[in-house]
Amino acid sequence: MKRDEDEETPQALSAFIAELRHWREVTGLSQKALARLVGYTPSYISKVERGSLVPSREFAENADRHLRAGNAIIRRWKDVNQTLGENAAKGHQHDTPVPVDDPQSKPSAALVVEHERAELSFDSGLFKTRIRRQLRNVGAEPVTRYLIRIAVDRYPGDPERSNQLYRKFPLTWEEIGLSAVCGDEPMTWRVQHDRDAFKEVWLLFENADGRFPLYPGESTWIDYVYTVSADKWGPWWQRAIRLPTQRLSLALDFPEGLQPVVWGIETSMTAEASPFKTPIYRETRDGRVYFTWSTEDPPLHARYRIEWKFKSPKEESSPMETLSPSEQMRSIGIVQEGDPILTETARPFDLPTEAEDARRVVAQLVSNLERVSQVHSFAKGMGLAAPQIGIGRAAALVRTPTGEIVTLLNPRVINESSETDEQYEGCLSFFDVRGMVPRPLSIEVEHQDIDGNARITLFEEGMARLVGHEIDHLYGQLYRVRMRAGVEPIPVSQYKGTGQQWNYPTR
Repeated sequence: MKRDEDEETPQALSAFIAELRHWREVTGLSQKALARLVGYTPSYISKVERGSLVPSREFAENADRHLRAGNAIIRRWKDVNQTLGENAAKGHQHDTPVPVDDPQSKPSAALVVEHERAELSFDSGLFKTRIRRQLRNVGAEPVTRYLIRIAVDRYPGDPERSNQLYRKFPLTWEEIGLSAVCGDEPMTWRVQHDRDAFKEVWLLFENADGRFPLYPGESTWIDYVYTVSADKWGPWWQRAIRLPTQRLSLALDFPEGLQPVVWGIETSMTAEASPFKTPIYRETRDGRVYFTWSTEDPPLHARYRIEWKFKSPKEESSPMETLSPSEQMRSIGIVQEGDPILTETARPFDLPTEAEDARRVVAQLVSNLERVSQVHSFAKGMGLAAPQIGIGRAAALVRTPTGEIVTLLNPRVINESSETDEQYEGCLSFFDVRGMVPRPLSIEVEHQDIDGNARITLFEEGMARLVGHEIDHLYGQLYRVRMRAGVEPIPVSQYKGTGQQWNYPTR
């Protein structure tokens, strides 16, 4: 009986680890951030995720609640509890060696991706993904398998809603229809993890005719294809650099009738999330719209995320243009005036401890900023603060009129000029009006980089106005509080400055 338990335990605990990591990744929490939420130490969570410590029920329940996993983590814990017994469920050490499942580090560093070409197409309610990777074995041992992950998230930013969907309608192997080849040889595969919203599979360098390992110094192309229905996919597609990669190419293919709009966001180990540094190329032919983009030598752990918007049948009868400006902003996820979060002081980041949290928030801000730019032009520049997308953290972005993005973490104004001017401003959280707002012509702002280092930056004129507006948001203030007594905002229909930059005479 003891031998049977030892054989079952690694599988059950490994499944729990995969589930926990999946939901931690979905919510963008670091081990330290999760530890703070669930009341455990980072060391405890590290040991759990390494497989050297069996999680307690309390930990599993707290993690499930804070990660909004909809009991997915609890179910995996129950599997562990069933195989280990009551003592192990209380958090005792487990002596049986447990394989650690980490897609970020498997397979070994002996593999280099010389080229990844990723293709996504959509037709008749079905998304089809094809990944082609040219792999080179730069190690000393033959490579016999390669780990891939297929993950979906219908409602990014709302994992609880996504989990409810996938619990009711799980992703199935039948709909995925996974197939893979290595060169001209079909590959077999073995399931590593089978979850409602993600699958992990070892592609094996073998088939019914035998094995064909990738030997040291050799290079080969692997090619795998899978499909997912539109009701389980989301309006985004992400490629993560998990192995040294020399070239990454992305291609999307959508029906022209859907009038697709596409944009890209790049994130890395710093908090600097930004649009792709080079444009996505667009071409229309034969009723299809093709989008292509590539980059050379992407850094390890960088993530390249493409998002899109289709014109839905609802929009055909009620186009975006018929909505008021504020309704437009609400429809793309901008919190509107009246929500309590806009009157609260945002919580600062503890940097560098919460660096992962900061990166996640900045990436979400960039994504929303891109969405906003699709429905309105901003000749004066634009900004967005985390509370405006429902996140009460001290982060904001400002995009200059030339497209440069300034990232502000834990910012505060420490000095401002005595000279002021008064110009109209708009706010995405009540975009139906424009208000005449007096502000200093220059401000000094203390803020932090992702490593926690303090920075002081001087902003002048238009940038001082943009930055000041966003910092106000982080302290629960809307521009109305800065307007002179007796002055009220005017309807946007009366505003004459759209498409023009602010006017600052030469001083």
